[in-house]
Amino acid sequence: MYSYLSPEQRVPAEHPLRPIRKMTDEALRGLSRKFSGMYSETGRPSIPPEKLLRALLLQVLYTVRSERLLMEQLEYNLLFRWFVGLNMDEAVWVPTVFSKNRDRLLEGDIAERFFAGVLKQAREADLLSDEHFSVDGTLLEAWAGQKSFQRKEDGPMPSPEDPGNPTVNFHGEARSNVTHDSTTDPDARLARKSGGHEAKLAYCGNVLIENRNGLVVDTELRQCSGTAERDAAMLMAERIEGHRRVTLGADKGYDTKDLVKEMRHMNVTPHVSQNDRRRGGSAIDGRTARHAGYTINQQKRKRIEEVFGWLKTVGALRKTRHRGVFKVGWVFTFAATAYNLVRMRNLLSPAVQQA
Repeated sequence: MYSYLSPEQRVPAEHPLRPIRKMTDEALRGLSRKFSGMYSETGRPSIPPEKLLRALLLQVLYTVRSERLLMEQLEYNLLFRWFVGLNMDEAVWVPTVFSKNRDRLLEGDIAERFFAGVLKQAREADLLSDEHFSVDGTLLEAWAGQKSFQRKEDGPMPSPEDPGNPTVNFHGEARSNVTHDSTTDPDARLARKSGGHEAKLAYCGNVLIENRNGLVVDTELRQCSGTAERDAAMLMAERIEGHRRVTLGADKGYDTKDLVKEMRHMNVTPHVSQNDRRRGGSAIDGRTARHAGYTINQQKRKRIEEVFGWLKTVGALRKTRHRGVFKVGWVFTFAATAYNLVRMRNLLSPAVQQA
């Protein structure tokens, strides 16, 4: 069968992937020098990193759960071929080869650079606020089961009856991150979001958004602890560009005297929700809460839940597919970049601009 139409001609002009492809190519142009230094000039030719990143972006945008299914889609899906940059008769990569080349990207800072390239376009389009921000964190379930959470001094669990899925009774056993560790993912920590939820092996994913359009301006993935969210908030607040005073909205979990005091020293006004049940009262006094901007930021900060909802459903981060805090952090930042691309496409569409 012969076809005189290229994939470019087959994709409709109004398809939503077209503006995302344009913004992606613009961000990748700034990474060309970085890509050149990552691959050796000798040996067999590897997968071009630009095509590799576009394929990974499709995996996030279309919730493809594995590289094998992604390669299957690239085999017969003309839309996927067009986005990645493959011709109709070009061979698709072997899944294992694709995964090995993907791991090369995961070892570098490509996700952060790609994130910065997309954010630069948002700033040039005047989509970002440079004064008002919000921060929050969420739990990302690790790729490790409860049976792998074993005592550190005991070693691997014996399983003569079923090596693949041993029978384990945890009733009456006190389990904590101090005495236990996961044999599958040692970086994961046992944590729960609130008292009414079960504890799971997880990571703490933190996001900083600007309040004008809800775009992600910074990410921070940390191991779960009692202060992980507040520590991440301090790090991201330090990385806010500019010297003018800014506001930072957050929920009641951030209402501590140490955090509020440190934020004020950093030229940041903490618009944190007041927690009157905390011992000693709220650290946010009436001078901050009386302003209209405080009320507005308390409304705007809830948009960060839209980011977490998208990352866990469309971005497939409800349960991670990688192990280790560095790799999970790489994927978390990359998925946040995909969210920004979708959000920017909607904000820059002609219908929104006319409204």
